[in-house]
Amino acid sequence: MRILLVSDIHGNWQALQAVQDEFDICLFLGDLVDYGPEPSPCIEWVRKNASYGVRGNHDHGAAQRINTMGNVGFRYLTSVTRPMTIENLTEDERGYLSSLPLTQFLTLDGKRFMLCHASPWDPMDEYAPPDLNFWAPRLEGLNVDYVCVGHTHIPYTLKVGGTTVINPGSIGLPRDGDPRCAYAMIIDHDIQLKRVDYAAHLTMQTVHDGPLPPMAKNMLEEVYTTGKLKMR
Repeated sequence: MRILLVSDIHGNWQALQAVQDEFDICLFLGDLVDYGPEPSPCIEWVRKNASYGVRGNHDHGAAQRINTMGNVGFRYLTSVTRPMTIENLTEDERGYLSSLPLTQFLTLDGKRFMLCHASPWDPMDEYAPPDLNFWAPRLEGLNVDYVCVGHTHIPYTLKVGGTTVINPGSIGLPRDGDPRCAYAMIIDHDIQLKRVDYAAHLTMQTVHDGPLPPMAKNMLEEVYTTGKLKMR
């Protein structure tokens, strides 16, 4: 079985289109919206292709029309892109984001999976590093083979006892210094963290043609180009 894991798409349609791997099952780990300029085709793709999915913090905020405040880094970018996201989403799209569960448990190819956006203790907001001491208490009693998370935008796998934690990284806004689209495949129980180039210049052109403030446009271009953002 070929299982595709995607997370943190953040309205970057050009990046999502670059994922061309064949798959039998797609698992979506949250955050379709905010930051990027094209959430609607991303939502349509996930609705069509993801067999299972969970709600991210940005999905929740946009679906509930919650505006945010922030003047530094990604908090600033959230505060200026959220109103644009809310304006562009249809009621049906907001309803879909609201309908996504916070966690899912399932069995695929004889293996037990838990899906959540952030961590089992805090499914939407906790940042989960690749650290054994962090994960050990959060896996107690889960009795699963894989815990699949996103949220940090940094890909990793971590073996903790009988459970493997998988973070596929971010499709649309990587933060690990590599701007290429990040995702993961599980092929017959073999986990592969993957990267692929995409037409970032087209995403940046759409951003620059849009209504965001100049500083936000420049910050997004920095992330799309370098895979990181200097705090400012």
